[in-house]
Amino acid sequence: MSQLSRRGFLKGCSAAIAAMSGATFQGAVFGNPEDEPNQDILITVFLRGGADVLNIIPPIGGDDRGLYELAREDIAIPTTGDLAALQLGSSAFGLHNSMGALHELYGDGKLAIVQATGMHQDTRSHFEAMSMIELGTPGAKSTVSGWMARHFESATNLPSTILMPALAMGSSAPTAFATSNEVVAMDTTDSFSLDGHWRWRDAQRAALRRLYAMDSGQIHSAGLQAMNGADLINLNAQGGYTPEAGVVYPDNSFGRHLQTIAQMVKLQLGLRMATVDLGGWDTHDGQGSDGGGYFYDLLATLSAGLSAFYNDLNVSGRANYTDRVTVVVMSEFGRRLRQNADEGTDHGHGGAMFVLGGQVNGGLYGTWPGLATENLYDNADLAVTTDYRQVLSELLIRRLENPNLGYVFPDYTDYSPLGIVQGADMEPVYSSVPTAVDLRAVQSSAGAAGKVATVAGVGLAATAGLVALRERGA
Repeated sequence: MSQLSRRGFLKGCSAAIAAMSGATFQGAVFGNPEDEPNQDILITVFLRGGADVLNIIPPIGGDDRGLYELAREDIAIPTTGDLAALQLGSSAFGLHNSMGALHELYGDGKLAIVQATGMHQDTRSHFEAMSMIELGTPGAKSTVSGWMARHFESATNLPSTILMPALAMGSSAPTAFATSNEVVAMDTTDSFSLDGHWRWRDAQRAALRRLYAMDSGQIHSAGLQAMNGADLINLNAQGGYTPEAGVVYPDNSFGRHLQTIAQMVKLQLGLRMATVDLGGWDTHDGQGSDGGGYFYDLLATLSAGLSAFYNDLNVSGRANYTDRVTVVVMSEFGRRLRQNADEGTDHGHGGAMFVLGGQVNGGLYGTWPGLATENLYDNADLAVTTDYRQVLSELLIRRLENPNLGYVFPDYTDYSPLGIVQGADMEPVYSSVPTAVDLRAVQSSAGAAGKVATVAGVGLAATAGLVALRERGA
């Protein structure tokens, strides 16, 4: 089974940099949807802190509406007035009033919402839940590699050389990329460069390249990766980026990160996966009453950012980016049904997932468990009825054409498509070790690779105290 090799990535970067030396270019340069196989791209947005899905997608009718209002006397989302929930089709559920931009995409059939998602593990720890979800092995704490890293190791349809396979927005790569040497992490295109006085940067670059070329170990390879990535980005992203006419991203880090991903998609550097975080969801107090307040503003940022990203890629007459890009939004868990004394909500269980894109079959998915006490998890939380890996598996198979679920999600064997996205179905492969992957080598280098991922995430680049690439201001 073939796999994307770190050597191929580095070689491709070096060749491209050599070819582009001294040049700048403004458009898509390295490929197009017709010539390059599997140019589908998966963007994962992680809502850090445990998002309260019961106030994002509240029940607005039926018996559950009464139970919801009783449990959330102060913070329930209203069904009438200026802040009334936006009805989702003919269902008994609505979308928070601040998410009008996403509601429009839902009406256009480009947004799918999967209710009551999560993992069947009893934990209310942010760290533990996020780790298990991003490692892709709920209940197993000894896993060393992330599910995205294992996707790249097991995918059979990737070209042997990709200039930039994976991008993590922020100061470091998330756990989902653990052990991967394919990911470049950065906060902005301007900050991903050699730090230091401009008079010495060429000399620094040459010295560091000679240093990293002296060995083929994890740190040296990752150092070259970061330098190649920085050079590619600097050469491609000079002069800034202008979104499509009428598209306005939120003026915050979330909006800037999504805008940077859109820029990288349009440059066609071979991007296959990207991640971005939006924090602030641990709403133990002051969540907001009657549909307003803090939660309103946070959801408005999420909705505006995702809508801007979609519309920025929805370009007619050129590469049909929206048909090749799928966005999945998730969180580590949901919140309790009952509000607490501080007009907030405490750590819960079941959550929800959003899937956005040109190949999405919009609508509501999943089995709603109900809010009656006997239907709640631990008599307190929304129950999980859809394993989050079922949603991700459908994206892997139908969009990224990787059926190796047993390797990407070990011990998960219950996959069946929900029909969230379009694409060809493939027979799931539940083997835990693809034949072309030496799992022993992956595991033996896990410690070093984990450190590499962290160092690479901040721009990477120095060992033994040497001056290095880093995110300025990090």
